[in-house]
Amino acid sequence: MKKITIKVIYVMVTWFVLHVLITSLDGFIDEKQQVDLAVILGNKIENDGRPSDRLRYRLEKAVDLYKEGYFTYVLVSGGVGKEGYDEAQTMKQYLVQKGIPSDKIITDSMGLNTIMTAQNTKKIMDGMEAKSVMVITQFYHISRTKLAFYKSGFEDVYSAHADYFEVRDFYSLFREFFAYYKYLLFE
Repeated sequence: MKKITIKVIYVMVTWFVLHVLITSLDGFIDEKQQVDLAVILGNKIENDGRPSDRLRYRLEKAVDLYKEGYFTYVLVSGGVGKEGYDEAQTMKQYLVQKGIPSDKIITDSMGLNTIMTAQNTKKIMDGMEAKSVMVITQFYHISRTKLAFYKSGFEDVYSAHADYFEVRDFYSLFREFFAYYKYLLFE
């Protein structure tokens, strides 16, 4: 019994480590292609109304890629957080201040989680007759985000990660292991 338990633990730890490595590689290696639309996933807005550092770096990545001509339209997605700010509206204001025209920014204030963002984006893009998308988020969130978009009917999903790392990301990588398989099996 002890040998079986050790083997099971070994297999589970190996599976976890491999998953974390693959998730990290997938997240850190940007798949930059010209696409119809970029989607920036929301994150915390600070109590003073500014995007958190994590969110600000996502937005900055989008600004850089927009200026490099990778996409024409940007969809910002996120709901109203406990701080009372609409993430999508705050993100749009930030992008406009950085030079992206307001009419090139689509807001999704009902993107309360990754699956909802993917589903909402699919409806919006179908109305625009757009096909390809680039998701912009933290590196550890890329694999699950792409999975959500594929499960929502997208064929061409590319990605770019925010150039931001903090110690908390180790916890996020751990959490993503379970979240990924939840999305894979139950969403």
